[in-house]
Formats: sequence, structure tokens, C-alpha cells
Amino acid sequence: MSLSIGIVGLPNVGKSTLFNALLKKQVALAANYPFATIEPNIGIVDVPDPRLEQLAQIVKTEYGGRDGTREVPEKIIPAVVKFLDIAGLVKGASEGEGLGNKFLSHIKEVDAIVHVIRDFDDENILRAGATDPKSDKEIIETELMLADLQVLDKKIASDARLARAGDKESQARTKVYEKLSGPLSRGELASSINLTDEEKFIIKDLNLLTLKPAIYVYNVSENAIIQEENELVGNNVVRLSAKIESELSMLPEEEQEEYMKELGIHVSGLDKVIKRGYDLLGLQTFLTAGPKEVRAWTILQGSKAPQAAGIIHTDFERGFISAEICGYKDLISVGSWKAAKDKGLIRIEGKEYVMKDGDVVEFRFSV
Repeated sequence: MSLSIGIVGLPNVGKSTLFNALLKKQVALAANYPFATIEPNIGIVDVPDPRLEQLAQIVKTEYGGRDGTREVPEKIIPAVVKFLDIAGLVKGASEGEGLGNKFLSHIKEVDAIVHVIRDFDDENILRAGATDPKSDKEIIETELMLADLQVLDKKIASDARLARAGDKESQARTKVYEKLSGPLSRGELASSINLTDEEKFIIKDLNLLTLKPAIYVYNVSENAIIQEENELVGNNVVRLSAKIESELSMLPEEEQEEYMKELGIHVSGLDKVIKRGYDLLGLQTFLTAGPKEVRAWTILQGSKAPQAAGIIHTDFERGFISAEICGYKDLISVGSWKAAKDKGLIRIEGKEYVMKDGDVVEFRFSV
């Protein structure tokens, strides 16, 4: 499984510049006019994980750098995030303004939303509807709420006759729809409404936009990001300069670190966005390491060992026997899988084991 994130916001707030920085190349048209992006640009981005290089060194040590004629590991494969750079939203989109419903339909497909908010002044870049961060944020959220209300109103209307006739399922659905539509019409996001697991299951297929986890990215000037790196922190807030991130992405890795040091930036804004996405969606990674590949795999927090095995291949879950597991830090501390086994650091876990972030795993299975 991989995380998919839609980048949204008003026109000319820096969405495509941010997208290009994520992909480390010029893919999306970053232009100074509204709707430079029409169809969503889609890009796959590696999740930064320094543990993979450390594990690769362990594999090299264990195999003397080669397995027969091949260098090991043959591949290092990080977890990935799919980003969609979606066309700028404008006031009235829920009624068809701008790209309207076409834009909104693209958002339905993603797991989470990155809402880019312009928080810089530049007379050379058109505002195209943007005025200030607070009102810009409200415009986007209002359009998403109005779109959700339209979906709910249609569902309530379609279930009305059966509900009046006493159909229990229609009545149950209508009750949940109305529980959501009232607060939405008063300006509350669906994500702020307390829903039971059963109610969440009932509305799952609706893909309500304001129910999706959101990360608010304030795109600030270069000077502001240097001065205010530690301000406006929160689980769903990131401050960054899309211009700086774009410049960083064009540099070799060793020069990136030097440039960040010069600016006084400790963690790139893009890394923060990816980490926030994982945290908000309750995702974590486990690791596998062998001569063919060293790899990070994405799973939901709380996943049990057979479910994790199924991410690699469905046969692994179906024929799951056990998992040999060593914590990443334990493995690094002793330097090899063999040493970890000799020191009793490798555990044999069964079907009820709940995976932890950073578990290094070898699955046993029978097909």
C-alpha cells in the first residue's frame, strides 16, 4: 500500500512549485496565471528513510559485498507517496466556477489533502482570488463543505421514499447523512464530527472531502521560513518556502545539507509534509533486508504480522507460519543478522503479533 496526497489551494499559491520540488524535477507547469494546471499532475515520491542505507551496509558486510557474481544488495527500495498536483480551486467551485466539479472529483481519489496557503507578498505574482491566509483557507474549506453537502442532500433525497416506507437500512443511512449535513451547513468540517465506526462504514463510499485528513502548508517567503522555522507547529501545519524547497531539490544531496545548514533549516519542509501525512493516516513502515533488496513497506499502525506479510505478497499472508523479527536499533547495534541471532535479539512471532515501526522482518510461510 502507498499513501496518496492531493495538493490543493487557490490559483498561484505555489502548488506546482511545491510539486516540482517533491519530484526533484520540472514536471508541473508553474506559471503566473490561474489554471496553469488543468489535468492533475501525478508523481511518485520516495519516503526519506536513512535506515535503508544502514541496512544495506549490514547486507554488504554479511555477504562480503557480493552474492556470487552480483553486488549486494541489488536494490534499495524506499516506501513511496503518490502526490497529485490538482488545479487551483476558486470561490464558487462547488457551483461549477473555474474547473468546478472536475477539480473536486480529483480530490475524492486521494487519502489525504495538502492545502497550500499563500503567506507571502510578491507583487509580480497574481493573487487570483487570494487575499490573506485566513480567508484563503476559509474559501477552500467552504467549497469542500458545499461539495459534501451536495453529495449528502442527493443521498438523503434518494433514500427518502424507502426511509418513509420503513426500510431500516435507508433509515440508518439517512440518520448518519443528517448527522453530518447539519454541522456542515453551519461551517463545520466532517472530520470534526464524532462518528462511530458503524457510521464511518456507512459513509465510506461517499468519499467526503472534508472527512479526509488535511495538512495545511503555509507557503512563506524565504526570509520568513528562516526566521520562523519553529512557529506555527502542529500535527497538521507545516511552514515552508516552496521557492527554497525547489532550489534544494535541484542540488546534489551533500550540497542540500550544506545549503540547509547555511539557512538554519534543520529538516526540509517536504520531509515534514510526508511525515505529517504518515502520522495523520496512522501509517508506519517495516523493513526487509536481503541480497536481492533492502526495502521499506508501508502498513497501518496496529497491523498484525500476517497482514504485513500480505503487503509483500498475498501468498505470504495466506500461508503465514511465523515472523523472525529484530528491532532496527538492535540490529544496527550488533552489525549483522547472525550476530543478532547469536545474542538472542531475534524473536519468533506468530499471527497475533502487532507490528512496530522499524521492525526488520523475515517471514516464514507455506504455500
